[in-house]
Amino acid sequence: MPENRSIALHTLGCKLNFSETSTLGRMLEKDGFVRKEFDEPADVYVINTCSVTENADKECRQLVRRIQKQNAEALVVITGCYAQLKPEEIAAIPGVDLVLGAAEKFNLGEHLRGLTKGDPTKICSCDIEEVHDFNASFSVTDRTRTFLKVQDGCDYSCSFCTIPMARGKSRSNTIDNVIRQAEEIGKQGVKEIVLTGVNLGDFGIIDGERSTDFLSLCKELDKLPAISRYRISSIEPNLLNAEIIELVANSQKFMPHFHIPLQSGSNTILGLMRRRYKRELYSERIELIKSLMPDCAIGVDVIVGFPAEGEKEFQETFDFLHALDVSYLHVFTYSERDHTKALEIKPVVPVHIRNERNKILRNLSYQKAQYFRASQVGQTRKVLFEQENRNGMIEGYTDNYIRISTPFREEWVNQEIEWEIRN
Repeated sequence: MPENRSIALHTLGCKLNFSETSTLGRMLEKDGFVRKEFDEPADVYVINTCSVTENADKECRQLVRRIQKQNAEALVVITGCYAQLKPEEIAAIPGVDLVLGAAEKFNLGEHLRGLTKGDPTKICSCDIEEVHDFNASFSVTDRTRTFLKVQDGCDYSCSFCTIPMARGKSRSNTIDNVIRQAEEIGKQGVKEIVLTGVNLGDFGIIDGERSTDFLSLCKELDKLPAISRYRISSIEPNLLNAEIIELVANSQKFMPHFHIPLQSGSNTILGLMRRRYKRELYSERIELIKSLMPDCAIGVDVIVGFPAEGEKEFQETFDFLHALDVSYLHVFTYSERDHTKALEIKPVVPVHIRNERNKILRNLSYQKAQYFRASQVGQTRKVLFEQENRNGMIEGYTDNYIRISTPFREEWVNQEIEWEIRN
């Protein structure tokens, strides 16, 4: 390949994937590559995949076809969860040159050195049980907000989930390393860090042994002058204990905003999903948060159409969510994933019913979001405005995750501005 090779990267999936893609990009630039946008001509295209849903798999295949039409001579590399789970399937996609599993993702530059277009597709993957290393990463998409990965892998065995098969056992960075990374991020002018992980609340397992916990990490970060704001990304309800909630309530740096997966409001379905809590515990967590932080934003993940979810179980979920004091929902339609225990559960919910239930809960989410915003009208909250000029507008989030849009002002970029919430 020529000198000053160009490379374009694309992320499918979660915030964790974004942090890893960003880190890969910085590593490759140090290795002499020139970064390009994904819709620009490049010598190499890298897709960092997700495999939580069937749609993520389809999107990966569509992107490969698009690359082939635009630039048939370019190298195509697939990495991430889909690559770990189904390397042979990906290798069979016309145009794919290299498939990197979980253990090889961060060795991408090395693999590219000897890669030539037209060679047989190369697969570099291993059994997920052999993946033990923690690869630190963080995203730098603008100078306002960064996604910082502090934990990877999962030891849970939810019956619908492939993530433990794709990412391996739970493992974490050290608190000292996280602090060093946060200080480095702060020196770049970034105001807000979003803490991310596969099972973030399980932070603290290093070399197979628990040496610390998520609360201890948060306490140390809270002392750090370099960063103004932290957000906790998705955290399991059974791991979101009272001490973490109280720390956020008393902190000037941790934002009053939680995202807590529920998945179902039916205890029957939660049991079939192999979740580690019942809806009563979930309700207790929400009540404690709201008692300490009445204006806290709370997001909820929920899955509709899981096997054996009848009208009764779905109504239980709807009624439970309707009664909860939460701010918005992320609604997922259940899709079958190979090698998961959920495939053994009957009866299967017809796809058209799954889609109907998704629509019902998305409507509920809209109502929840409107109600939450209305409850904040007249309050003054701090908004961190972002860098991008969107058609003459500047956007940002309040501390409690209300999106604000106003005419662009350069002096407000990456600044916290006191803002009165209006209708």
